[in-house]
Amino acid sequence: MAAIKMTFSLPSGLAERLLRQVPSRERSRYVAAALEASLRRRDAELIRACRLANADPEVAAIEQEMDALNDAVEEPWDDSPAR
Repeated sequence: MAAIKMTFSLPSGLAERLLRQVPSRERSRYVAAALEASLRRRDAELIRACRLANADPEVAAIEQEMDALNDAVEEPWDDSPAR
């Protein structure tokens, strides 16, 4: 797998814990695994929020109203074609 070298800052206490608890040759893999887990949780939360919003009758009603709008939008300030 290709890797990209990155530089970022950590709060000093967190950096000290990482240095103390994770051997130097394992740090990149450790940080990558932690980021992967965190991003997976974030994705799962976003999917859950979308499903909840899509199940909301008020959201469905707003979506129907928006779908009923004509896609052509007149731009009153210039002669550009409608989108």
